[in-house]
Amino acid sequence: MEKEVPERESPFATEPIGRLILKFAVPSVIALLVNSLYNIVDQIFIGWGVGYLGNGATNVVFPITIIALALAMMIGNGGAAFLSLKLGEGKVDVAKKGVGNAVALVTVVSIVLAVVFLLFIDPILTLFGATDLLRSLALEYGFIIGLGLPFMMISAAINSMIRADGSPKYAMFSMIIGAVLNVILDPVFIFVFHMGYRVLPSLR
Repeated sequence: MEKEVPERESPFATEPIGRLILKFAVPSVIALLVNSLYNIVDQIFIGWGVGYLGNGATNVVFPITIIALALAMMIGNGGAAFLSLKLGEGKVDVAKKGVGNAVALVTVVSIVLAVVFLLFIDPILTLFGATDLLRSLALEYGFIIGLGLPFMMISAAINSMIRADGSPKYAMFSMIIGAVLNVILDPVFIFVFHMGYRVLPSLR
């Protein structure tokens, strides 16, 4: 038998619409702004520590991260919408199954995407604009990005569902912590340990 959620336990059922919009929209906007800083900060430190070829190599690989993020958000936002609908109906067990299915789907999709990208990385990077000058750097950076795709996609999808579960601040802080660590560790690994751009995917 499905569990019922008393309306008094759900802020969606009791709080004013304006307050709910502020409660959920503000953390979501902040999280998106922080997420956009990842690439900006990375490019700044790559430009200083690696040079323009490093910037070019990372930009050639960047489209695959956008494709991966788009797929992750599609699954995550779909799972979040399903979660919200079923919680609103009081169907907790169905909501849990929906979240589980979304997590399983994004896991499978992320692994398949990573495998396809790593197997066909050279022609894919050529399609994205890799030149002979950038190819070796782009292949090296792209291989690391490919290995990290499942982790990035799963975390992005789960974050969407965390917001729908009524915890937008938790999702926001998880992204802020990653961004702060990125700003701190980028110069450490690039200038102190001389690892170049190889460290950047591991900080996402």
